Amino acid sequence: MSLLVAKNLGITFGGLRALEGVEFSLEKGEIMGLIGPNGAGKTTVFNLLTGVYLPTEGTIELEGKNIVGKKTYQINQSGIARTFQNIRLFKDVSVIDNVKTAMNSEMKYSALSGVLRLPSYWKEEKERTERGHELLKMFGLDEFSDAYAKNLPYGQQRKLEIARALATNPKVLLLDEPAAGMNPTETQELMETILSIKKNFEVSILLIEHDMSFVMGICERIVVLDYGRIIATGNAEEIRSNPKVIAAYLGGE
Repeated sequence: MSLLVAKNLGITFGGLRALEGVEFSLEKGEIMGLIGPNGAGKTTVFNLLTGVYLPTEGTIELEGKNIVGKKTYQINQSGIARTFQNIRLFKDVSVIDNVKTAMNSEMKYSALSGVLRLPSYWKEEKERTERGHELLKMFGLDEFSDAYAKNLPYGQQRKLEIARALATNPKVLLLDEPAAGMNPTETQELMETILSIKKNFEVSILLIEHDMSFVMGICERIVVLDYGRIIATGNAEEIRSNPKVIAAYLGGE
């Protein structure tokens, strides 16, 4: 059984049909790319998968269970986490606290324990802090744990956002243009980071990206959207040579 399955997914805004008949599956441990020209509907797909939008038609199944109609936080708790095209960190909060905020749903101590600082509070806070530092070490960010997130270089802010998403223990990680605004060195480091995530976490990755060398170099399978419809699915070589994909990007017939 595929981990994540979209069936006949569509959404209409007013009289505008933004997506129609979108179908794909994401397997366990897979890195899959979602590409297409600007306005093709890629981020709309992410917003449907995470409950930001409610589809007009179709279903989304995570481990065989339909998640359409669930609230965003419920979908996150079910196992889908995401990053954003425009970085959405808590900029005036420390790096370690950015990561720890993603673990709040796991906290078991009561409000009273938190207010009175009872032993159960300190025990869980210690465990959460230790886990946060472990995540930061994997991304080379632990030495900046006490710095404000806004003071990190751009590429490290991207890594921090991914680390925060992973702190929710997702089964599926959605990355929305993770290489946007990065220089070639940062992009190469990000590719290595994503491959490390695949190796060290039991997580499947679906990413949106305009950098074709990045997509072709890291994705095992690629889905291509154009005008809200899927026009191709395949591996890097199949997508690179597909006439419909070439036409969508270069404007051919």
